[in-house]
Formats: sequence, structure tokens, C-alpha cells
Amino acid sequence: MVDSDWTIENEQQHYKMLSPTLLVDGIYKSMEGPKSSRYIQLSNTDELLWITGFDIKAIDEETERETSKDFICHMNVDLNDVHYYSNFNLEKRIGQQYPRLTSLSSGFESFNFPKGYGVPVKGNEFLYITTQALNLNQANIFKKIKHLVTIEHEKYNGNQKPLMSKTVFIQLPFDKENPFKTPLSPGSNQCIPVETRNHCYTDSEGNMLSGHWIVPRGKFTYRSSINEQLQLQDSLRLHFSAIHVHPFASSISLYDATTGTTLFTSTIENYNGKTGLVKVEPFSSEKGIWLYPDHQYELVMEANNTSTVNQDMMGSMFLFFYDKEMDEQLTKTVF
Repeated sequence: MVDSDWTIENEQQHYKMLSPTLLVDGIYKSMEGPKSSRYIQLSNTDELLWITGFDIKAIDEETERETSKDFICHMNVDLNDVHYYSNFNLEKRIGQQYPRLTSLSSGFESFNFPKGYGVPVKGNEFLYITTQALNLNQANIFKKIKHLVTIEHEKYNGNQKPLMSKTVFIQLPFDKENPFKTPLSPGSNQCIPVETRNHCYTDSEGNMLSGHWIVPRGKFTYRSSINEQLQLQDSLRLHFSAIHVHPFASSISLYDATTGTTLFTSTIENYNGKTGLVKVEPFSSEKGIWLYPDHQYELVMEANNTSTVNQDMMGSMFLFFYDKEMDEQLTKTVF
């Protein structure tokens, strides 16, 4: 970072923040670039607000105008789940999953929830915002950028329906004794992890899994179960999905393995002639689709590495479900 100053502008229904200056002076792949973080509050009171959307733009520091989204790695929004769920008397949810509300990234820089839906939050609740720079194509560069983050919100009027976020992502097994051995056995569901320090997990049988893996040249299909991540105790109605993938992904789907049906597919458009994502399509529906606790669900990704070298890959979704329990709490509590 060149400086450490955040610029905050809080208008009605729009909370805007401009990040410190981030210096892009070489190739920065995913999670490698300069980044900045800070806590924010949408207001200084405990009024109930409804978060309805997010947006991030890359700003050229010199011209103060929007520049290429290729300089956006990601923008993460994290909750303090202890404080957040205690506000709504839902303490049993504390620690049940990583408290990330959502994420934006290059190709998926903006979204709004379906009409009438959103995430309830007290105005003075602390949200933790992180933005990080990306540069996949320009090796010879010296450019100063900032990230302009916008959080759309509105006051509670008693009619909005609350959403809860559940994070799911592809996890592929790898050989913990020799994780970087190639080639992999044909037809195996194994992967070569990018590295074994981060984004690595252990399943209930002691197998090592990676959520950040290597894609060789060519076309590949990756899939993994997400039931342990979903933790469905009852049927839930899905209304929105925020998607995070890396370049050379061509689609990612939510698949019901019990019925053998694809619930939705996010189509992904890559650039021609350079590395990067043009657009990642979310799932969005006012009507919603049902997921059931006795079904098996998977994420399925199609990737096509058209480059001349190995590439890194991730595939995740932030799934937003109608939160009946939260709705009942809001109905019987005066805010």
C-alpha cells in the first residue's frame, strides 16, 4: 500500500468507501496482490437495516476515474458472528461456519438480491471489509489504484424477507504423502494443490482436500460433495448465489445427486487474447428453489485451460436462503 487512508461517504441507501492506494508493479495472481482491510458501520445507531447489494470498482488514482476491472482480485465482507447472531437471539448459530457474508471478484463485481430480499443487520454492527488488487496480464506496469466499494441498504419496513448465507466450495482430494506428484491416475478425483498451507482441509476419513488446485492444459470436470458445508437440518429455499471462480472456468453448477438434476448453472465468460473473466452469471430468483436435508448435493465445475501453462483454480458459491427463523425473530421483536 502507498497510503493507509480510507475515504468514507455514507449517503441514504448507499455506503461508499474508497480504499487506500494499492500499487500494482508486476504480475499478481489470485491472493498475491496488495490488499487493505478495515471495519465499517453502516450507521452509528442500532436501527435495523437491510443490505440489498454490493459493488466494487477499480479507480485510477491519477485520473480518479474508473479503470479496468482486471485490477480487482476480490472484496470480502465478513461478520462478527458472535455479535451478529446475539443481536437476534440466534446464539446457537455462532461458530457453525466461517463468518463470511459474501465476496466479489473480477467478473463478478456487483450484485443485488432479488426484490424484497436482503440481509438484516443492525446499523452499528461491525462489518470487516477487505479488498485486494489483481494483475494477470501486464508484467511491465507501475500503476496506482484504489477500490471503490458500495454497499446498498435500506431501512426495515416489515415487508422484506431475510436471507442467510452459506458458503460452499469445491474440495478435491490429494496425496498427502506426495501432493505434487504427476501425472494423476486417469479417472481419479484427485488434484494437485497449489500449495499445502492454505485452503487445505481434512475430511471425516482423514483424507486431505484442497480448495485451490492446479488445472493442466485442456478441458476438465471437477466435482465434490457440499453436504457437510450446507449442514441442512430442514428444507431451505434458495434465492441467490454469489459465485467465485478463477479464469479458465467455463461453468459451475449446483447439482442434486439424489435426483440427478442440475438446479442451476452459472455460465462464465473468459476473455479472448488475455487471461481474465468477463462475466460470471449468478443465480437469482424471487420464487426460489428448494433444497432438502435428505438429498446429496454437489458443485460441478467445467474448466478449459486454453493457455500454454498450468493455471490455478477455485470454485465456490455463497448461497443465500430464505431465513424463516430470522424472520420469526424479526416479527416478534420491535426494532
